[in-house]
Amino acid sequence: MIFLWGSFVVVSFFSDPMGFISYLGLANSNSGTAVSWVLALLVVILYCCSAVKISEVKYYMFRMDRLKVVAIFAAVFAGIMEEVIYRKWIMDYLNSHDFSILWQIILSGFAFGIIHFMWGIKNIKAGINAFISASLLGIALAIVYAVSERSLTPCIVAHSIITALIEPGLLIAAKKDKLGYW
Repeated sequence: MIFLWGSFVVVSFFSDPMGFISYLGLANSNSGTAVSWVLALLVVILYCCSAVKISEVKYYMFRMDRLKVVAIFAAVFAGIMEEVIYRKWIMDYLNSHDFSILWQIILSGFAFGIIHFMWGIKNIKAGINAFISASLLGIALAIVYAVSERSLTPCIVAHSIITALIEPGLLIAAKKDKLGYW
C-alpha cells in the first residue's frame, strides 16, 4: 500500500508540481482557516490520547526506530491519498449532487471507517474497533475539511501526524493479536 500510494503521490507531484501542491491546498491562499487548524490539532490530541490506551501504541508513539521511519513515510502518503479520496473526492462529489454538509460528513466518515475494517482480517474484533475508531476520525476530519473551506491541508497534516504516531504500535498490537473491541 505504501508503494502504491507513494508512487501515485510522487508521479502526481513530478508530472505537475504546482498543480498537485495547489490541489492539496498548499500553494494558494486556501490552506485552511484558523478554526480548522485548531480543530485539526484537537483531533490529533484527542485521537492519540485515546489510542495510547493500547500499550503498544503508548510504547511506540515517540520511539524512533526503523519501524517508525517506515511509518513516517506511510503516514505522509496515507495522509495525502486518504484525504484526497475520503474528503476531497467523496465530499466534493456529494456536494456537487446537492447532499447536505451533514450527509457529506457522515458518508465520508463511514467510507473511511469501512476501508479500515481490513484490520479485522485476522481478528473480527479488531476490524470492528478499527471501523468505529476510523469512522469517528473520518467524521472529525470531514468536519475539519468543511470548516477549512474545503482545504485538504489541515486534514492531511492531522492525518499524517496521527498515523506517524500510532501506526507502529497498532501494527505490533495487531501482530500480537491484542486489538479487540474499543
